[in-house]
Amino acid sequence: MATMTAEPSAGVPDDGTRASDASETDGASETDDGPVIVGEGVVKEYETGGETVRALRGVEFRIDPGEFVAIVGPSGSGKSTLLNVLGLLDVPTRGDVRLQGTDVSTFSDTERTRRRKEVVGFVFQSFHLVPTLTAVENVEIPRLLDRTPAATRETACDLLDRMGLADRLDHYPDELSGGQKQRVAIARSLVNDPDLLLADEPTGNLDRETGDRILAEFERITDEGVGVVTVTHDDYVAEFADRTVHLVDGDVFADPAEAR
Repeated sequence: MATMTAEPSAGVPDDGTRASDASETDGASETDDGPVIVGEGVVKEYETGGETVRALRGVEFRIDPGEFVAIVGPSGSGKSTLLNVLGLLDVPTRGDVRLQGTDVSTFSDTERTRRRKEVVGFVFQSFHLVPTLTAVENVEIPRLLDRTPAATRETACDLLDRMGLADRLDHYPDELSGGQKQRVAIARSLVNDPDLLLADEPTGNLDRETGDRILAEFERITDEGVGVVTVTHDDYVAEFADRTVHLVDGDVFADPAEAR
């Protein structure tokens, strides 16, 4: 059965903890020290043009706190669908997904939205910053409905300071470089103190030096116990990750040769 619990990437030492433990899916504890999210036999189908398209074919996955997982694969392989399932933006047609031990199929729409806000942060390739808002205002967006403006502003400023952007708080997106925009987007993804960070091609529009800074931020985030999952076409990012999994035609493989 396809599984998203592959061996650590080449070039990343197996310290016998995060990466090796991530392959122990059976009987694992799902307490606070257990996985952030687990999927078993996940199938996702779409109806389009009178045909059924199976985007995910019985995928299994487990994301533990503090690990960095890279998902690689060709266009149309199901990477975005898998990211949507991990982020509670979509529900599987069949199979089980458990978020911190709770079956997500039991969530109402309201509960799913609340848990996504509390647990998951998103970083998009195209940044998705609001052009009419400053950097600090963009970071505040996920907490606008919390009605805690002072605390939200303090958290947003602290995050931007941590990202090396303390002198860019009042700058608008068109006054920021690509790397600065991505760091604003990362700060925004962290404003609700998530347990899982999902990043779609986070270095795709950046030069290598700027990409290295983004990867260093991800490393610091995982050191704080946040699980990071990135979809990427960049082999450099995959080598940086604790685990790399290959998604081809909706199936997950530990080794790309297996997909041939």
